Amino acid sequence: MSDTATQTPTKLQLLELLAAIGTAQWREFAAAAARYGLTSTQARVLAQLDGPVPMRGLATLLVCDASNVTGIVDRLEARELVRREPDRADRRVKNVVATDAGREVIRRVREEMQAMHGALDALDEDESATLYALLARLRPTMEKA
Repeated sequence: MSDTATQTPTKLQLLELLAAIGTAQWREFAAAAARYGLTSTQARVLAQLDGPVPMRGLATLLVCDASNVTGIVDRLEARELVRREPDRADRRVKNVVATDAGREVIRRVREEMQAMHGALDALDEDESATLYALLARLRPTMEKA
């Protein structure tokens, strides 16, 4: 085992490693999305739609102006990958919902991310469980930022 593997990494080293992995994942995600005629942002919207999400909520998730979301959703809706529906609690609010076709496209995009799948295949079951637990612990704090 090398010296660097036994030393405790600094926060900067951890951040740089997370950034490198995130960048590689994003690049592969964008390439897979493009094979389905989607921009990376359109695919990111589909990936966020586990259930109905308000238009304003999508703007927050994408860190962009609500007017940008309208155009993105318009293009996805034209391809019948999403639909807009009124919120049950407040009919003035429009929720975006993935259609079956939209869910299938984003499933395929994720499935085609072979480099990420290959990287994860390098981990044994215990390592996968540990990585999952650590990332799940970091996620709530990161999503608040």
